[in-house]
Amino acid sequence: MAPEKAVGAVAAAALSLALLTYFVGGFNRKHADREYREAVRKGRAKRGVIDAIGNTPLIRIDSLSEATGCEILAKCEFLNPGGSVKDRVAVKIIEEALESGKLVQGGVVTEGSAGSTAISLATVAPAYGCKCHVVIPDDAAIEKSQIIEALGATVERVRPVSITHRDHFVNIARRRAAEATELAARESSTRSSHVNSKVQNLELPSVFPSDCKGGFFADQFENLANFRAHYEGTGPEIWEQTGGKLHAFVAAAGTGGTVAGVSKFLQEQNPNIKCFLIDPPGSGLFNKVTRGVMYTREEAEGRRLKNPFDTVTEGIGINRMTNNFLMAKLDGAFKGSDMEAVEMSRFLLKNDGLFIGSSSAMNCVGAVQVAQLLGPGHTIVTILCDNGIRHLSKFHNLQYLAEHGLTPTATGLEFMGIS
Repeated sequence: MAPEKAVGAVAAAALSLALLTYFVGGFNRKHADREYREAVRKGRAKRGVIDAIGNTPLIRIDSLSEATGCEILAKCEFLNPGGSVKDRVAVKIIEEALESGKLVQGGVVTEGSAGSTAISLATVAPAYGCKCHVVIPDDAAIEKSQIIEALGATVERVRPVSITHRDHFVNIARRRAAEATELAARESSTRSSHVNSKVQNLELPSVFPSDCKGGFFADQFENLANFRAHYEGTGPEIWEQTGGKLHAFVAAAGTGGTVAGVSKFLQEQNPNIKCFLIDPPGSGLFNKVTRGVMYTREEAEGRRLKNPFDTVTEGIGINRMTNNFLMAKLDGAFKGSDMEAVEMSRFLLKNDGLFIGSSSAMNCVGAVQVAQLLGPGHTIVTILCDNGIRHLSKFHNLQYLAEHGLTPTATGLEFMGIS
């Protein structure tokens, strides 16, 4: 073959290969896009952080199941993007607020929280075009406020006081929402100097920029979006994952949303499913459920603690009824101690590889108590609310525990009366 023809043949072949690669590549890209869209449609892939919330695994806790003769199952809520069960609540609260017009994009969501709800709000708020401002008690683990700030939210740490005090962290958060709304009104009104407002003379927090689009108080304790998040999500998931074959559910309560939403849904499906509360030290919910009176011996005259919630467990226990807890359908309640929660967390880490937080440990204490009440052969479900990473300075700090007389010493489940 002549050199010119050989060169032409090579060039033609190269061009053909390039065109083939382009068209095949384009086809593959389009095919991949179609496959991804189909995967999203079928639920195998997720679009964004919001779609990744919920549908958490339900696992068998082998050590507790074998020790009690029951199937003890736990919903791994710590696998949500924000690391806790509160992701569900944050999404539901924000979505309902946006739909109602109480919150708009560019607005600030405020909340008073001991940590997990605040972290969840700070996680999901940006996905809705909103900001987050959190008021947190200063006795909460420091890593929680550090996480919240790292997520881009602003944080106020305040001293713990009674809910009736104007400076309780929840009441401050409520005021901050009103202040943000007032700031937005002043900026948008052409008659701002004539606005008649109760907060007009207050010094507005510098955390709110002048272009703030208003504030919305999440109000996790009283906002029934909390309850609905679990009634419409967590409860149905447990029912489906167990095939409806469970005998009992147990969890602690702070706002009451989880135990209320799950218990109400499960008992509507099968009234024979028993639902229980596990209550930490200082909380009055055990007495409310079992005796109808919100009262603890610690509340007696001359015996009240400086801080009735001076407990190593965070985010659970309360001495008042909330709108969310009022929705609960409970058959009974148990008490759990700080020592039991600490020992349980170490037992599960050693035997199951579960590194959990204080409320999760208390829930597992409750699961064992329910198993002991019902006897072998029953299926019991509880919640693993969050992992231990946000509890390093207190619950998983041996020095802190030693200072409070909570050094773990158990080698098995003897702290639960199981040899």
